[in-house]
Amino acid sequence: MQLDLAGKTVLVTGSSRGIGRTIAAVLHSEGCRVALNGRNAAGLEASAAELPGAVALAGDMTRPEEARRVVATAVAVLGHLDVLVCNVGSGRSVPPGKETPEEWQRVFALNLWSSTNAVEAARGALAVSRGTIICISSICGLEVVPGAPVTYSSAKAALHAYVRGIARPLGRQGVRINAVAPGNILFDGSAWSRKLAEDAGAVTAMLEQNVALGRLGSPQEVAELVAYLASPRAGFATGGIWTLDGGQVRS
Repeated sequence: MQLDLAGKTVLVTGSSRGIGRTIAAVLHSEGCRVALNGRNAAGLEASAAELPGAVALAGDMTRPEEARRVVATAVAVLGHLDVLVCNVGSGRSVPPGKETPEEWQRVFALNLWSSTNAVEAARGALAVSRGTIICISSICGLEVVPGAPVTYSSAKAALHAYVRGIARPLGRQGVRINAVAPGNILFDGSAWSRKLAEDAGAVTAMLEQNVALGRLGSPQEVAELVAYLASPRAGFATGGIWTLDGGQVRS
């Protein structure tokens, strides 16, 4: 896309597969030096091996001490840090009305603390490079999506509040932060992959009724928006929630 990203250094958390893996691949194709992160060391190493020069940094970003270690290692290996992509997260939880204290803690750790831990660990290095942060969120944080777990929706809404609120203090350090809120994204192992296998007709009907473009999105489309936000072309963008849902959100 000619985004002037060649030579930039990037840490993508939650990037052993799915959207995070594609984000890492797109940034790598733009000439970035990329560090991948995930909890499964074997899967992470396999993904990194497909991107020449990429670094695999196993670690659990829901734990502050692990986040600090992963970021410090990324800075040491890459020399500095220009871009942080916070992609750890999962929409799998209990049905609405079945929440427990333990489930609230688990889902918030994955979908909020993983990002706040990463940002706090990286903000010093990003201030030196006047870098940028992109958090991967969901349209579930923007409005009520029928059937979506309340735990997940609440965590993503809190992530949006965090991105908007932290943008000003980070901006004073020369650091930009934005979030991308995807809608229904299809990839191997995703919920939509399973739903299509179970009842493709129901998925088609849902898309026709709820999504203006009438289709599912792809990880590539998410990754290309992330690449734009990471680039100098988006130099005046911060504190924004960038919706990418094919026209599903109504509010």
